[in-house]
Amino acid sequence: MTSPGCELSGTLLIGIDIGTSGAKVVLVDETGDVVAESVREYPSYSPQPLWSEQSPDDWARAAFAGVREVIERTGTRPGRIAGVGLAGQMHGLVLRDAHGELLRPAILWNDQRTGPQCDAVTARLGLDTLLARTGNAMLPGFTAPKMLWVRDHEPDVWRRAASFALPKDDVRDRLTGMRAADVSDASGTALFDVTKRVWSDEMFADLDLDPALAPDCAESCEVIGAVTSEAARMTGLLAGTPVVAGAGDQAAQAIGAGLAHEGDVCVTIGTSGVVFAPTAAPRIEGQGRLHAFCHAVPGMWHVMGVMLSAGGSLRWYRDALCAEFAATSRAAGRDPYDDLVAEAAQVPPGADGLLFLPYLTGERTPHPDPLARGAFVGLTARHTRAHLTRAVLEGVGFGLLDGLELVRGAGVATASVRVSGGGARSPLWRQILATQFGVPVVTLAAHHGASFGAALLAGVGAGVFEDVGMACDRTVRTTQTNGPEDSWRAAYRDLHDTYTSLHGALTPAFRALATR
Repeated sequence: MTSPGCELSGTLLIGIDIGTSGAKVVLVDETGDVVAESVREYPSYSPQPLWSEQSPDDWARAAFAGVREVIERTGTRPGRIAGVGLAGQMHGLVLRDAHGELLRPAILWNDQRTGPQCDAVTARLGLDTLLARTGNAMLPGFTAPKMLWVRDHEPDVWRRAASFALPKDDVRDRLTGMRAADVSDASGTALFDVTKRVWSDEMFADLDLDPALAPDCAESCEVIGAVTSEAARMTGLLAGTPVVAGAGDQAAQAIGAGLAHEGDVCVTIGTSGVVFAPTAAPRIEGQGRLHAFCHAVPGMWHVMGVMLSAGGSLRWYRDALCAEFAATSRAAGRDPYDDLVAEAAQVPPGADGLLFLPYLTGERTPHPDPLARGAFVGLTARHTRAHLTRAVLEGVGFGLLDGLELVRGAGVATASVRVSGGGARSPLWRQILATQFGVPVVTLAAHHGASFGAALLAGVGAGVFEDVGMACDRTVRTTQTNGPEDSWRAAYRDLHDTYTSLHGALTPAFRALATR
Protein backbone atom coordinates (compact mmCIF):
# COMPACT_ATOMS: atom_id res chain seq x y z
CA MET A 1 0.00 0.00 0.00
CA THR A 2 1.10 3.55 -0.69
CA SER A 3 1.73 5.88 2.22
CA PRO A 4 -0.84 8.64 2.75
CA GLY A 5 -0.02 11.76 0.79
CA CYS A 6 2.58 10.03 -1.38
CA GLU A 7 1.78 10.92 -4.99
CA LEU A 8 1.72 7.99 -7.37
CA SER A 9 3.22 7.99 -10.83
CA GLY A 10 2.33 5.95 -13.90
CA THR A 11 -1.01 4.73 -15.14
CA LEU A 12 -3.65 3.81 -12.57
CA LEU A 13 -7.04 2.11 -12.75
CA ILE A 14 -10.10 2.14 -10.50
CA GLY A 15 -12.16 -0.97 -9.81
CA ILE A 16 -15.48 -0.78 -7.92
CA ASP A 17 -17.40 -3.80 -6.62
CA ILE A 18 -20.99 -3.26 -5.46
CA GLY A 19 -21.09 -6.25 -3.14
CA THR A 20 -23.84 -7.58 -0.93
CA SER A 21 -22.29 -6.34 2.31
CA GLY A 22 -20.57 -3.23 1.00
CA ALA A 23 -18.81 -1.37 -1.80
CA LYS A 24 -15.14 -2.12 -2.34
CA VAL A 25 -12.93 0.24 -4.34
CA VAL A 26 -9.36 -0.52 -5.39
CA LEU A 27 -6.74 1.69 -7.01
CA VAL A 28 -4.50 -0.54 -9.16
CA ASP A 29 -1.32 0.19 -11.10
CA GLU A 30 -0.50 -1.30 -14.49
CA THR A 31 1.59 -4.09 -12.94
CA GLY A 32 -1.39 -5.33 -10.91
CA ASP A 33 -0.32 -3.96 -7.54
CA VAL A 34 -3.23 -2.70 -5.45
CA VAL A 35 -1.94 0.57 -4.05
CA ALA A 36 -5.06 1.51 -2.09
CA GLU A 37 -8.45 0.12 -1.24
CA SER A 38 -11.60 1.21 0.54
CA VAL A 39 -14.48 -0.87 1.91
CA ARG A 40 -17.70 0.81 3.01
CA GLU A 41 -20.57 -1.27 4.33
CA TYR A 42 -24.29 -0.73 3.90
CA PRO A 43 -27.32 -2.53 5.34
CA SER A 44 -29.66 -5.11 3.89
CA TYR A 45 -33.31 -5.34 4.81
CA SER A 46 -35.66 -8.31 5.13
CA PRO A 47 -39.16 -6.84 5.58
CA GLN A 48 -40.67 -10.32 5.29
CA PRO A 49 -39.30 -13.89 5.49
CA LEU A 50 -37.34 -14.85 2.35
CA TRP A 51 -37.08 -11.19 1.26
CA SER A 52 -33.76 -9.38 0.78
CA GLU A 53 -33.56 -5.73 -0.25
CA GLN A 54 -31.13 -2.80 -0.29
CA SER A 55 -31.16 0.88 -1.15
CA PRO A 56 -29.41 1.77 -4.45
CA ASP A 57 -28.69 5.18 -2.90
CA ASP A 58 -26.53 3.40 -0.32
CA TRP A 59 -24.57 1.71 -3.10
CA ALA A 60 -23.79 4.97 -4.87
CA ARG A 61 -22.87 6.84 -1.69
CA ALA A 62 -20.51 4.08 -0.59
CA ALA A 63 -18.91 3.68 -4.02
CA PHE A 64 -18.40 7.38 -4.66
CA ALA A 65 -17.01 8.00 -1.17
CA GLY A 66 -14.68 5.02 -1.60
CA VAL A 67 -13.31 6.37 -4.87
CA ARG A 68 -12.65 9.76 -3.28
CA GLU A 69 -10.99 8.06 -0.32
CA VAL A 70 -8.42 6.09 -2.36
CA ILE A 71 -7.62 9.11 -4.50
CA GLU A 72 -7.14 11.47 -1.57
CA ARG A 73 -5.32 8.99 0.64
CA THR A 74 -2.68 8.34 -2.03
CA GLY A 75 -2.41 11.90 -3.29
CA THR A 76 -3.26 10.70 -6.78
CA ARG A 77 -3.71 13.27 -9.51
CA PRO A 78 -7.00 12.29 -11.20
CA GLY A 79 -5.42 12.55 -14.64
CA ARG A 80 -3.31 9.50 -13.80
CA ILE A 81 -6.44 7.33 -13.70
CA ALA A 82 -6.90 5.84 -17.17
CA GLY A 83 -10.24 4.14 -16.62
CA VAL A 84 -12.93 2.91 -14.24
CA GLY A 85 -14.58 -0.50 -14.13
CA LEU A 86 -17.47 -1.76 -12.05
CA ALA A 87 -18.52 -5.19 -10.86
CA GLY A 88 -21.42 -6.07 -8.64
CA GLN A 89 -23.81 -8.55 -7.10
CA MET A 90 -25.82 -10.11 -9.91
CA HIS A 91 -29.57 -10.46 -10.61
CA GLY A 92 -30.76 -7.57 -8.41
CA LEU A 93 -33.68 -5.50 -9.70
CA VAL A 94 -33.61 -1.69 -9.68
CA LEU A 95 -36.71 0.01 -11.12
CA ARG A 96 -36.84 3.69 -12.10
CA ASP A 97 -39.53 5.84 -13.65
CA ALA A 98 -39.32 7.96 -16.78
CA HIS A 99 -37.66 10.77 -14.77
CA GLY A 100 -35.02 8.47 -13.32
CA GLU A 101 -36.62 8.38 -9.88
CA LEU A 102 -36.22 5.20 -7.86
CA LEU A 103 -39.54 3.38 -7.47
CA ARG A 104 -38.78 0.91 -4.69
CA PRO A 105 -35.82 -0.69 -2.87
CA ALA A 106 -33.73 -3.07 -4.96
CA ILE A 107 -34.65 -6.76 -4.73
CA LEU A 108 -31.43 -8.76 -4.33
CA TRP A 109 -29.99 -11.98 -5.73
CA ASN A 110 -30.63 -13.92 -2.52
CA ASP A 111 -34.29 -12.90 -2.29
CA GLN A 112 -36.51 -15.98 -2.52
CA ARG A 113 -40.01 -14.51 -2.84
CA THR A 114 -40.44 -15.30 -6.55
CA GLY A 115 -40.86 -19.07 -6.39
CA PRO A 116 -44.48 -18.95 -7.64
CA GLN A 117 -43.50 -16.78 -10.63
CA CYS A 118 -40.67 -19.18 -11.52
CA ASP A 119 -42.94 -22.19 -11.24
CA ALA A 120 -45.59 -20.57 -13.44
CA VAL A 121 -43.14 -19.59 -16.18
CA THR A 122 -41.46 -23.01 -16.15
CA ALA A 123 -44.82 -24.78 -16.32
CA ARG A 124 -45.92 -22.62 -19.25
CA LEU A 125 -42.72 -22.54 -21.33
CA GLY A 126 -40.98 -25.73 -20.18
CA LEU A 127 -37.43 -26.20 -18.96
CA ASP A 128 -36.16 -27.22 -22.40
CA THR A 129 -37.41 -23.97 -23.95
CA LEU A 130 -35.85 -21.89 -21.16
CA LEU A 131 -32.51 -23.64 -21.56
CA ALA A 132 -32.60 -23.22 -25.35
CA ARG A 133 -33.38 -19.50 -25.12
CA THR A 134 -31.37 -18.38 -22.10
CA GLY A 135 -29.06 -21.27 -21.19
CA ASN A 136 -30.58 -21.42 -17.72
CA ALA A 137 -33.57 -22.50 -15.72
CA MET A 138 -35.92 -19.87 -14.32
CA LEU A 139 -34.66 -19.41 -10.76
CA PRO A 140 -35.96 -17.24 -7.90
CA GLY A 141 -32.72 -15.26 -7.69
CA PHE A 142 -32.90 -14.10 -11.32
CA THR A 143 -34.14 -10.69 -12.41
CA ALA A 144 -37.10 -11.54 -14.66
CA PRO A 145 -39.18 -13.28 -11.96
CA LYS A 146 -38.58 -10.26 -9.71
CA MET A 147 -40.13 -8.08 -12.41
CA LEU A 148 -43.10 -10.44 -12.61
CA TRP A 149 -43.48 -10.33 -8.82
CA VAL A 150 -43.59 -6.53 -8.81
CA ARG A 151 -46.13 -6.61 -11.62
CA ASP A 152 -48.27 -9.10 -9.66
CA HIS A 153 -47.98 -7.55 -6.20
CA GLU A 154 -47.13 -3.86 -6.67
CA PRO A 155 -49.10 -2.83 -9.77
CA ASP A 156 -48.86 0.89 -8.98
CA VAL A 157 -45.06 0.62 -8.95
CA TRP A 158 -45.04 -1.46 -12.11
CA ARG A 159 -47.20 0.99 -14.06
CA ARG A 160 -44.62 3.73 -13.42
CA ALA A 161 -41.56 1.61 -14.29
CA ALA A 162 -39.69 2.89 -17.36
CA SER A 163 -36.38 1.06 -16.96
CA PHE A 164 -34.64 -1.62 -14.99
CA ALA A 165 -30.99 -1.90 -14.03
CA LEU A 166 -28.74 -4.40 -12.34
CA PRO A 167 -26.95 -3.17 -9.19
CA LYS A 168 -23.55 -2.21 -10.59
CA ASP A 169 -25.20 -0.75 -13.69
CA ASP A 170 -27.36 1.55 -11.59
CA VAL A 171 -24.22 2.93 -9.94
CA ARG A 172 -22.40 3.22 -13.25
CA ASP A 173 -25.41 5.01 -14.74
CA ARG A 174 -25.04 7.62 -12.01
CA LEU A 175 -21.33 7.86 -12.75
CA THR A 176 -21.72 8.36 -16.50
CA GLY A 177 -25.33 9.35 -17.16
CA MET A 178 -25.54 6.42 -19.63
CA ARG A 179 -27.89 3.42 -19.30
CA ALA A 180 -26.10 0.18 -20.14
CA ALA A 181 -25.53 -3.43 -19.10
CA ASP A 182 -22.82 -5.95 -19.89
CA VAL A 183 -23.21 -9.45 -21.31
CA SER A 184 -22.03 -11.32 -18.20
CA ASP A 185 -24.46 -9.59 -15.83
CA ALA A 186 -27.32 -9.62 -18.35
CA SER A 187 -26.89 -13.40 -18.60
CA GLY A 188 -28.38 -13.72 -15.12
CA THR A 189 -31.64 -11.92 -15.86
CA ALA A 190 -33.45 -14.84 -17.61
CA LEU A 191 -34.10 -12.35 -20.40
CA PHE A 192 -30.84 -12.77 -22.30
CA ASP A 193 -29.88 -15.06 -25.18
CA VAL A 194 -26.57 -16.28 -23.83
CA THR A 195 -25.55 -18.04 -27.03
CA LYS A 196 -26.08 -14.96 -29.22
CA ARG A 197 -25.03 -12.45 -26.51
CA VAL A 198 -28.16 -10.29 -27.04
CA TRP A 199 -31.45 -9.67 -25.24
CA SER A 200 -34.01 -12.37 -26.04
CA ASP A 201 -36.99 -10.90 -27.88
CA GLU A 202 -38.80 -14.20 -27.34
CA MET A 203 -38.47 -14.04 -23.57
CA PHE A 204 -39.67 -10.44 -23.38
CA ALA A 205 -42.64 -11.35 -25.57
CA ASP A 206 -43.58 -14.54 -23.69
CA LEU A 207 -43.36 -12.78 -20.32
CA ASP A 208 -45.27 -9.75 -21.68
CA LEU A 209 -42.42 -7.40 -20.72
CA ASP A 210 -41.57 -4.29 -22.72
CA PRO A 211 -38.08 -4.61 -24.29
CA ALA A 212 -37.70 -0.84 -23.85
CA LEU A 213 -37.24 -1.49 -20.12
CA ALA A 214 -33.84 -3.05 -20.87
CA PRO A 215 -30.65 -1.03 -21.35
CA ASP A 216 -28.25 -1.46 -24.25
CA CYS A 217 -25.80 -4.31 -23.71
CA ALA A 218 -22.04 -4.28 -24.31
CA GLU A 219 -19.00 -6.49 -23.83
CA SER A 220 -17.45 -6.12 -20.39
CA CYS A 221 -14.26 -4.32 -21.46
CA GLU A 222 -16.05 -1.95 -23.85
CA VAL A 223 -16.04 1.77 -22.96
CA ILE A 224 -19.69 2.82 -22.66
CA GLY A 225 -19.38 6.30 -21.18
CA ALA A 226 -17.30 8.77 -19.23
CA VAL A 227 -17.39 10.32 -15.78
CA THR A 228 -19.77 13.29 -15.73
CA SER A 229 -18.94 16.66 -14.18
CA GLU A 230 -21.35 16.00 -11.31
CA ALA A 231 -19.86 12.56 -10.62
CA ALA A 232 -16.36 14.04 -10.84
CA ARG A 233 -17.28 16.48 -8.08
CA MET A 234 -18.51 13.66 -5.84
CA THR A 235 -15.68 11.18 -6.50
CA GLY A 236 -12.58 13.24 -7.19
CA LEU A 237 -12.22 11.63 -10.62
CA LEU A 238 -11.50 13.71 -13.69
CA ALA A 239 -14.59 14.44 -15.79
CA GLY A 240 -14.31 12.50 -19.02
CA THR A 241 -12.46 9.51 -17.51
CA PRO A 242 -13.50 6.42 -19.53
CA VAL A 243 -15.83 3.92 -17.84
CA VAL A 244 -16.23 0.38 -19.18
CA ALA A 245 -19.34 -1.79 -19.08
CA GLY A 246 -17.83 -3.97 -16.35
CA ALA A 247 -19.10 -7.37 -15.28
CA GLY A 248 -21.20 -9.32 -12.85
CA ASP A 249 -19.27 -10.00 -9.68
CA GLN A 250 -18.48 -13.62 -10.49
CA ALA A 251 -17.16 -12.94 -13.99
CA ALA A 252 -15.13 -10.01 -12.63
CA GLN A 253 -13.89 -12.15 -9.75
CA ALA A 254 -12.77 -14.74 -12.31
CA ILE A 255 -10.82 -12.10 -14.24
CA GLY A 256 -9.22 -11.03 -10.98
CA ALA A 257 -8.22 -14.67 -10.46
CA GLY A 258 -6.74 -14.91 -13.96
CA LEU A 259 -9.47 -17.11 -15.48
CA ALA A 260 -9.43 -16.07 -19.13
CA HIS A 261 -9.01 -19.46 -20.83
CA GLU A 262 -10.84 -22.79 -20.98
CA GLY A 263 -9.35 -25.20 -18.46
CA ASP A 264 -9.07 -22.57 -15.74
CA VAL A 265 -11.26 -23.28 -12.69
CA CYS A 266 -11.85 -21.15 -9.62
CA VAL A 267 -13.82 -21.52 -6.41
CA THR A 268 -14.80 -18.34 -4.63
CA ILE A 269 -15.92 -18.20 -1.01
CA GLY A 270 -17.65 -14.90 -0.42
CA THR A 271 -21.13 -14.47 1.01
CA SER A 272 -22.12 -16.97 -1.63
CA GLY A 273 -19.95 -19.79 -2.93
CA VAL A 274 -19.14 -20.11 -6.62
CA VAL A 275 -17.51 -22.71 -8.85
CA PHE A 276 -16.50 -20.98 -12.09
CA ALA A 277 -15.00 -22.37 -15.31
CA PRO A 278 -14.55 -20.46 -18.61
CA THR A 279 -15.51 -22.27 -21.82
CA ALA A 280 -14.80 -21.52 -25.47
CA ALA A 281 -18.44 -22.21 -26.41
CA PRO A 282 -21.73 -22.25 -24.49
CA ARG A 283 -22.17 -25.44 -22.44
CA ILE A 284 -25.69 -25.84 -21.17
CA GLU A 285 -26.33 -28.40 -18.44
CA GLY A 286 -29.41 -30.40 -19.38
CA GLN A 287 -31.23 -29.98 -16.05
CA GLY A 288 -30.33 -26.34 -15.52
CA ARG A 289 -28.35 -27.06 -12.36
CA LEU A 290 -25.37 -25.07 -13.65
CA HIS A 291 -25.54 -21.53 -14.94
CA ALA A 292 -24.37 -20.98 -18.51
CA PHE A 293 -23.41 -17.30 -18.80
CA CYS A 294 -21.36 -15.08 -21.07
CA HIS A 295 -17.88 -14.45 -19.70
CA ALA A 296 -16.31 -11.02 -19.32
CA VAL A 297 -13.83 -12.11 -22.01
CA PRO A 298 -15.28 -11.31 -25.45
CA GLY A 299 -16.10 -14.52 -27.32
CA MET A 300 -15.96 -16.66 -24.15
CA TRP A 301 -18.64 -18.17 -21.94
CA HIS A 302 -18.57 -19.88 -18.57
CA VAL A 303 -20.35 -22.48 -16.52
CA MET A 304 -20.99 -21.67 -12.91
CA GLY A 305 -22.41 -23.39 -9.87
CA VAL A 306 -23.67 -21.15 -7.08
CA MET A 307 -24.45 -21.98 -3.48
CA LEU A 308 -26.23 -19.13 -1.76
CA SER A 309 -24.62 -19.21 1.68
CA ALA A 310 -20.92 -20.12 1.79
CA GLY A 311 -18.94 -17.50 3.71
CA GLY A 312 -22.37 -16.28 4.72
CA SER A 313 -22.82 -19.50 6.68
CA LEU A 314 -19.68 -18.86 8.71
CA ARG A 315 -20.67 -15.25 9.27
CA TRP A 316 -24.14 -16.33 10.49
CA TYR A 317 -22.55 -18.92 12.77
CA ARG A 318 -20.15 -16.35 14.24
CA ASP A 319 -22.87 -13.74 14.83
CA ALA A 320 -25.75 -15.99 15.89
CA LEU A 321 -24.05 -18.71 17.92
CA CYS A 322 -20.65 -17.28 18.87
CA ALA A 323 -21.36 -13.60 19.55
CA GLU A 324 -19.82 -13.60 23.04
CA PHE A 325 -16.76 -15.52 21.84
CA ALA A 326 -16.37 -13.08 18.93
CA ALA A 327 -16.61 -10.08 21.24
CA THR A 328 -13.87 -11.52 23.44
CA SER A 329 -11.64 -12.08 20.43
CA ARG A 330 -12.14 -8.53 19.21
CA ALA A 331 -11.45 -7.10 22.66
CA ALA A 332 -8.11 -8.94 22.61
CA GLY A 333 -7.30 -7.47 19.20
CA ARG A 334 -7.83 -10.73 17.33
CA ASP A 335 -10.03 -11.74 14.41
CA PRO A 336 -12.91 -13.93 15.68
CA TYR A 337 -12.76 -16.02 12.51
CA ASP A 338 -9.12 -16.85 13.16
CA ASP A 339 -9.88 -17.92 16.73
CA LEU A 340 -12.84 -20.05 15.69
CA VAL A 341 -10.90 -21.79 12.93
CA ALA A 342 -7.95 -22.40 15.28
CA GLU A 343 -10.29 -24.35 17.54
CA ALA A 344 -11.73 -26.25 14.58
CA ALA A 345 -8.23 -27.32 13.53
CA GLN A 346 -8.05 -29.43 16.72
CA VAL A 347 -11.09 -31.49 15.66
CA PRO A 348 -10.68 -34.50 13.36
CA PRO A 349 -12.08 -34.47 9.81
CA GLY A 350 -15.78 -35.20 9.87
CA ALA A 351 -16.21 -33.36 13.19
CA ASP A 352 -16.90 -36.65 15.00
CA GLY A 353 -20.02 -37.38 12.95
CA LEU A 354 -21.47 -33.86 12.69
CA LEU A 355 -22.66 -32.42 9.38
CA PHE A 356 -23.83 -28.91 8.51
CA LEU A 357 -26.20 -28.11 5.64
CA PRO A 358 -25.45 -24.55 4.43
CA TYR A 359 -28.92 -23.83 3.02
CA LEU A 360 -29.54 -20.77 5.18
CA THR A 361 -31.09 -18.73 2.35
CA GLY A 362 -32.36 -21.59 0.21
CA GLU A 363 -30.11 -23.14 -2.41
CA ARG A 364 -29.36 -22.91 -6.10
CA THR A 365 -26.67 -25.49 -7.04
CA PRO A 366 -27.15 -28.41 -7.19
CA HIS A 367 -30.60 -28.00 -5.61
CA PRO A 368 -32.60 -25.09 -7.09
CA ASP A 369 -34.73 -24.98 -3.96
CA PRO A 370 -35.73 -21.67 -2.32
CA LEU A 371 -37.32 -23.56 0.58
CA ALA A 372 -34.20 -25.53 1.57
CA ARG A 373 -33.07 -24.79 5.12
CA GLY A 374 -29.81 -24.97 7.05
CA ALA A 375 -29.26 -27.68 9.63
CA PHE A 376 -26.76 -29.32 11.93
CA VAL A 377 -27.28 -33.07 11.60
CA GLY A 378 -25.79 -35.57 14.02
CA LEU A 379 -25.48 -33.37 17.11
CA THR A 380 -24.61 -35.19 20.33
CA ALA A 381 -23.65 -34.12 23.83
CA ARG A 382 -19.96 -34.61 23.05
CA HIS A 383 -19.92 -31.95 20.33
CA THR A 384 -18.31 -28.63 21.21
CA ARG A 385 -18.08 -25.22 19.57
CA ALA A 386 -14.96 -26.45 17.77
CA HIS A 387 -16.94 -29.32 16.26
CA LEU A 388 -19.69 -26.97 15.08
CA THR A 389 -17.15 -24.64 13.48
CA ARG A 390 -15.44 -27.47 11.65
CA ALA A 391 -18.80 -28.81 10.49
CA VAL A 392 -19.64 -25.40 8.99
CA LEU A 393 -16.34 -25.31 7.09
CA GLU A 394 -16.81 -28.86 5.84
CA GLY A 395 -20.48 -28.42 4.97
CA VAL A 396 -19.71 -25.40 2.80
CA GLY A 397 -16.92 -27.43 1.19
CA PHE A 398 -19.28 -30.29 0.37
CA GLY A 399 -21.71 -27.83 -1.19
CA LEU A 400 -18.92 -26.46 -3.38
CA LEU A 401 -17.89 -30.02 -4.26
CA ASP A 402 -21.43 -30.65 -5.52
CA GLY A 403 -21.00 -27.73 -7.92
CA LEU A 404 -17.52 -28.82 -8.95
CA GLU A 405 -18.78 -32.31 -9.81
CA LEU A 406 -21.38 -30.78 -12.13
CA VAL A 407 -18.66 -28.70 -13.80
CA ARG A 408 -16.61 -31.85 -14.30
CA GLY A 409 -19.69 -33.52 -15.73
CA ALA A 410 -19.92 -30.71 -18.29
CA GLY A 411 -16.55 -31.80 -19.64
CA VAL A 412 -14.31 -29.27 -17.87
CA ALA A 413 -10.99 -30.69 -16.65
CA THR A 414 -9.96 -29.77 -13.11
CA ALA A 415 -6.29 -30.55 -12.61
CA SER A 416 -6.19 -27.83 -9.96
CA VAL A 417 -8.56 -25.21 -8.61
CA ARG A 418 -7.79 -21.60 -7.79
CA VAL A 419 -9.46 -20.33 -4.64
CA SER A 420 -10.37 -16.75 -3.86
CA GLY A 421 -12.62 -14.70 -1.62
CA GLY A 422 -12.47 -14.20 2.11
CA GLY A 423 -12.70 -17.91 2.88
CA ALA A 424 -9.53 -18.59 0.89
CA ARG A 425 -7.48 -16.82 3.55
CA SER A 426 -7.95 -19.73 5.96
CA PRO A 427 -5.22 -22.42 5.65
CA LEU A 428 -7.52 -24.98 7.30
CA TRP A 429 -10.40 -24.23 4.94
CA ARG A 430 -8.06 -24.51 1.94
CA GLN A 431 -6.82 -27.88 3.19
CA ILE A 432 -10.38 -29.09 3.65
CA LEU A 433 -11.30 -27.98 0.13
CA ALA A 434 -8.23 -29.58 -1.47
CA THR A 435 -9.05 -32.90 0.17
CA GLN A 436 -12.75 -32.76 -0.65
CA PHE A 437 -12.02 -31.75 -4.28
CA GLY A 438 -9.23 -34.31 -4.67
CA VAL A 439 -6.95 -31.81 -6.45
CA PRO A 440 -4.53 -29.08 -5.33
CA VAL A 441 -6.01 -25.67 -4.55
CA VAL A 442 -3.95 -22.63 -5.50
CA THR A 443 -4.18 -19.29 -3.74
CA LEU A 444 -3.68 -15.88 -5.29
CA ALA A 445 -1.29 -13.13 -4.30
CA ALA A 446 -4.14 -10.62 -4.22
CA HIS A 447 -7.50 -11.25 -2.58
CA HIS A 448 -9.29 -8.23 -3.97
CA GLY A 449 -11.54 -10.31 -6.21
CA ALA A 450 -14.22 -8.63 -8.28
CA SER A 451 -12.98 -5.08 -7.73
CA PHE A 452 -9.53 -6.10 -9.03
CA GLY A 453 -11.10 -7.81 -12.04
CA ALA A 454 -13.16 -4.68 -12.73
CA ALA A 455 -9.97 -2.61 -12.71
CA LEU A 456 -8.35 -4.97 -15.24
CA LEU A 457 -11.39 -4.67 -17.51
CA ALA A 458 -11.05 -0.90 -17.28
CA GLY A 459 -7.41 -1.28 -18.28
CA VAL A 460 -8.39 -3.19 -21.42
CA GLY A 461 -11.00 -0.59 -22.36
CA ALA A 462 -8.54 2.24 -21.77
CA GLY A 463 -5.84 0.58 -23.87
CA VAL A 464 -3.48 -0.19 -20.98
CA PHE A 465 -3.73 -3.89 -21.91
CA GLU A 466 -4.24 -5.31 -25.37
CA ASP A 467 -6.91 -7.80 -24.25
CA VAL A 468 -8.25 -9.51 -21.14
CA GLY A 469 -5.88 -12.47 -21.46
CA MET A 470 -2.89 -10.14 -21.48
CA ALA A 471 -4.26 -8.23 -18.49
CA CYS A 472 -4.55 -11.47 -16.51
CA ASP A 473 -1.14 -12.77 -17.57
CA ARG A 474 0.60 -9.53 -16.58
CA THR A 475 -1.06 -8.89 -13.26
CA VAL A 476 -2.44 -12.07 -11.62
CA ARG A 477 0.06 -13.91 -9.46
CA THR A 478 -0.38 -17.10 -7.45
CA THR A 479 1.29 -17.85 -4.12
CA GLN A 480 0.93 -21.18 -2.35
CA THR A 481 -0.66 -24.52 -3.14
CA ASN A 482 -2.46 -26.89 -0.77
CA GLY A 483 -2.62 -30.52 -1.86
CA PRO A 484 -5.16 -33.06 -0.60
CA GLU A 485 -4.51 -34.49 2.86
CA ASP A 486 -4.39 -38.25 2.27
CA SER A 487 -5.35 -39.15 5.82
CA TRP A 488 -8.64 -37.22 5.48
CA ARG A 489 -9.77 -38.63 2.12
CA ALA A 490 -11.72 -41.66 3.36
CA ALA A 491 -13.61 -39.67 5.98
CA TYR A 492 -14.68 -37.04 3.47
CA ARG A 493 -15.63 -39.58 0.82
CA ASP A 494 -17.98 -41.36 3.22
CA LEU A 495 -19.35 -38.13 4.68
CA HIS A 496 -20.08 -36.67 1.26
CA ASP A 497 -22.34 -39.62 0.47
CA THR A 498 -24.32 -38.89 3.62
CA TYR A 499 -24.31 -35.15 2.94
CA THR A 500 -25.77 -35.58 -0.55
CA SER A 501 -28.61 -37.71 0.81
CA LEU A 502 -29.76 -35.15 3.34
CA HIS A 503 -31.46 -32.62 1.05
CA GLY A 504 -33.86 -35.23 -0.27
CA ALA A 505 -34.42 -36.74 3.15
CA LEU A 506 -35.23 -33.38 4.74
CA THR A 507 -37.22 -31.84 1.88
CA PRO A 508 -40.62 -32.71 3.46
CA ALA A 509 -39.52 -30.96 6.65
CA PHE A 510 -38.27 -27.95 4.66
CA ARG A 511 -41.68 -27.66 3.00
CA ALA A 512 -43.56 -28.01 6.27
CA LEU A 513 -41.40 -25.37 7.97
CA ALA A 514 -41.54 -22.88 5.10
CA THR A 515 -44.86 -21.47 6.27
CA ARG A 516 -43.76 -21.02 9.87
